[in-house]
Amino acid sequence: MAELRIAVAGDLHGQWDNVDEQLLELLAPDALLVVGDLSDGQPLIPARLARLRIPLACILGNHDTGRDASGRTLQRQLDALGDRHCGWALRELHPPGLAVVGGRPASAGGGFHMNQAAQSVFGPVSLQDSAARITAAALAADPALPLILLAHCGPSGLGSHAGDPCGRDWKPPACDWGDQDLALAIDQIRQRRPLPLVVFGHMHHRLKRGQGERLSFYQDRAGTAYLNTAFVPRHSHDEQGQALRHFSWVELRDGQLSEISHRWYGPDGGLRYRQTLMRMEELQAC
Repeated sequence: MAELRIAVAGDLHGQWDNVDEQLLELLAPDALLVVGDLSDGQPLIPARLARLRIPLACILGNHDTGRDASGRTLQRQLDALGDRHCGWALRELHPPGLAVVGGRPASAGGGFHMNQAAQSVFGPVSLQDSAARITAAALAADPALPLILLAHCGPSGLGSHAGDPCGRDWKPPACDWGDQDLALAIDQIRQRRPLPLVVFGHMHHRLKRGQGERLSFYQDRAGTAYLNTAFVPRHSHDEQGQALRHFSWVELRDGQLSEISHRWYGPDGGLRYRQTLMRMEELQAC
């Protein structure tokens, strides 16, 4: 059975270095996905990601504009990433045999809004046009490959409480802060082909004002799973003072999800903690 092991780096916010890169060499996943907010517009991390030898797909987030409305900061990072950036585009990874389609670049959530930096780079784009771009990219993918949508902010429709995968937690009232164009595209794509997984970040796992932890995984009735990977800060320490690095982890078997988890590794590659979000038990022969 064909198996894929995919590491996902949530919102980096400047936390990416040689230890992360050495960890990837030790863990040897088949691909790496990065959900954006690499930093506040600094060029170092995009350049480091571009030098990685592992198959990679990345989407830039709202922090990656560097608060530069001219779009020049955003464009420099797009140039550094090259075709590894898959905003509104298809990136087929061969190996391992995976189709990744990006959502709207530089999204800050909240329904649909193109910030000035994104408009400076991409021009004005309507909600319907954005959804159509995502859908067209997905339908251009090889149907034999499993498809993952990679977005900075997740889709609308996953709940309106502060602790939902895309719920607004930083000011009342709580509401659904997901992207409407991504939700439209998901509906359109699933009319034509399977969509096992949507991966995103932006909405941090630890809620503001001591409200607790965010729900980071959800699977809908159509079978699509939604994974929020924004564990921030992803460089941390446990109660014993051990250094930890966070990756979300996805495994597929013959194009079907078999495991999704959050994992915290030591710099030596040892798995210190794992939060299993879903696991498909293997069927035993009679």
